[in-house]
Amino acid sequence: MKTKEYVNELKNASVADLNAQLVEAKKELFNLRFQNATNQLENTARIKEVRRNIARIQTMITAADNK
Repeated sequence: MKTKEYVNELKNASVADLNAQLVEAKKELFNLRFQNATNQLENTARIKEVRRNIARIQTMITAADNK
């Protein structure tokens, strides 16, 4: 998914949905790190992408709380 599309999707999501997505993204990051440590991960760039997505989700949650 393109970054702009993903950000627009996050903007339209509720805080509960954002929290659920945050939990899923953190689980995915844990699994990617585990695969990387055991040399099973082929696409190491995915770790960076998931970390940035986590930051985007957290930013949207913070923005929603400040409204």
